[in-house]
Formats: sequence, structure tokens, C-alpha cells
Amino acid sequence: MTLVSRTKEMAQQRGLSLKTLASKAGLAENAIYRWDDNNPKSENLEKVADILHVSTDYLLGRTDEPNHYMTETEKMLSGVDLSEAVDRSVPLTWGGHELDDNDKEILRRLFEEK
Repeated sequence: MTLVSRTKEMAQQRGLSLKTLASKAGLAENAIYRWDDNNPKSENLEKVADILHVSTDYLLGRTDEPNHYMTETEKMLSGVDLSEAVDRSVPLTWGGHELDDNDKEILRRLFEEK
């Protein structure tokens, strides 16, 4: 996979187009599309990787692990859907204290408003 294809794949997984991603990173609208022909500046690549929550090494194809810099706990939690966790009565904690059903319902209502 190329730099652009990896970037595009990760952006799509996060519901972003490459143009939107570029805009969020403060880049020209079509900047990312040109990365296969011209290597990006390292600071621009870092901005995009940060937005996508992946490493620059992943985008560059140096690793197949998107978040190889994350701890095992961070990897485990990175794909957690809170609505599913609340619905399935998965224990959720805040500051080391388990959230009760009332707290979980508040979370559900808060996110449903978005």
C-alpha cells in the first residue's frame, strides 16, 4: 500500500475524506493526494497521523500495526464503542471508580444528543 492509500483507508475508517483530513491538519485541500509523487514534510505527516490516531511509521508502510506506539491497554480501548459497552453492562470506570447504572444512563443521554 502507498502512503496515500494507507492514509485514505484510515481516514475512511474515521468517516473523513482526504480533503477534510487535509483541512483539519491545516494543509491545502488536495495536499495529501500529492504525497505519492512528493514526500510530505515530516510535520505535515505527523499532523495527519495525530488526527488519524496512527503512527507515522504505519502511514509510511514501515509497520502494519497502526498504533504500535500505544500501550496494550490503549490498544484494547481504542476501538471500544461506549454505546455497546453501556448496553452490555461492561464495567466502566472513571478515576478508578466503577460507574453505576445512573452514571451510564447519563453517558447514554449525553452522547445520544450529538
